[in-house]
Amino acid sequence: MDIKELRHEEEWKDAYPVMHQLRTQLDLENYLRMVREASEFEGYKLFALYDQSKIVAVTGFMPMMTLSNGKYIWVCDLVTDSEVRSKGYGQKLLGFVEAWSKERGYGIVSLSSGVQRHDAHRFYEEKMKFDRVSHVFLKQL
Repeated sequence: MDIKELRHEEEWKDAYPVMHQLRTQLDLENYLRMVREASEFEGYKLFALYDQSKIVAVTGFMPMMTLSNGKYIWVCDLVTDSEVRSKGYGQKLLGFVEAWSKERGYGIVSLSSGVQRHDAHRFYEEKMKFDRVSHVFLKQL
């Protein structure tokens, strides 16, 4: 297994089939535009976990700073290909994000998860030892 940062549009395209399993509302064109903009303006980083040269999991995250958390990493996206879930890929990739963050002086890794995603919540709390500390509220405008 290998984890690689995806820095170019062709690499982003390769990750799209897995990312689309989480971000179903995004067609390829909008996905590429959003990754480009988030990378340029927000410091968004996209990494993929490969097993035998095939992308099996993808994560996107960015550095943040808030008064409540200080300097931290926000995990925007984390998805394992539905055909290979429960094989430890998500755990390995999120563990990589934690190590990457710690090496660069970030003391917190944070994320949100849809209220309907009970299996994901169990994964974050039981396997990855994340604490549930808040609710995220969203208002469509």
